[in-house]
Amino acid sequence: MTVMTYSAHLSLQPSSRRGPFAPLPLSVLLLLPLTVTACGDSDSGSGADQASVAAEAPPAEPLGSSTISGAIRYDGALPDLRPLDMDADPACAAKHAEPVYPEILEVDEQAGLANVLVHVTSGLPGGPYPLAEPPVIDQHGCRYTPHVAGIMVGQELKVLNSDALLHNVHSLSRVNPPFNRAMPAAIKRATFSFTDEEPAFRIKCDVHPWMSTYLGVFSHPYFAVTGPDGSFEIPGLPAGTYEIEAWHERLGTLQLPVTLLDGLTARVDLTFELPE
Repeated sequence: MTVMTYSAHLSLQPSSRRGPFAPLPLSVLLLLPLTVTACGDSDSGSGADQASVAAEAPPAEPLGSSTISGAIRYDGALPDLRPLDMDADPACAAKHAEPVYPEILEVDEQAGLANVLVHVTSGLPGGPYPLAEPPVIDQHGCRYTPHVAGIMVGQELKVLNSDALLHNVHSLSRVNPPFNRAMPAAIKRATFSFTDEEPAFRIKCDVHPWMSTYLGVFSHPYFAVTGPDGSFEIPGLPAGTYEIEAWHERLGTLQLPVTLLDGLTARVDLTFELPE
């Protein structure tokens, strides 16, 4: 297989060298392609003819056979994060035998950066698009899992309560109508949906203020969230030139153009840098 390789770096000025991260100013140094290498509701259309309905139905197969894959890394000092203080709710503290740390900056031993939302921003093929797998967000151990997710417009977001405790699901969305729904122990599932695209926004629990997750809403399925090693993959794209954006809750965003050849994979390596 031929793999086209791209790389870029984002340089940010730190607000402090140590301690929990505060929001950072985005002073961006972007190095464009360097190399090209061959290698809801809680649990509790009439008038359209058949041809019109079929035309709007999402395709069952991908629109293309090309893939964007790669890794997001972090280059900089790591903050000294304190364990979450769950003592305000002893039932939450009792669910953990070891200290639990914030997910604000998760970096593995090879500098892979987790919880980065990567998505295509331009060059998209015309729709309708195949559907992405909608996320399921669980309130488990008094934390939201996953910490970052993406969903398509109109899809159902399921939010579970596996704790058998009182939580509430409070979205801070600005484009889509915000919601704030209590989930007592007896409520195991709630569902929500979104009518418009929206950049990643926070969903929090007002009962347990350390609980947060982030959700991006897209009109297309070409998005992914990096795993613990910083890797991601966006398949099913036609050949063409696209721009992708990588978003992190505290490190900001990084953009990079990517050209895909039919049936091949473009390798993208992006690095958020925090200079000395």
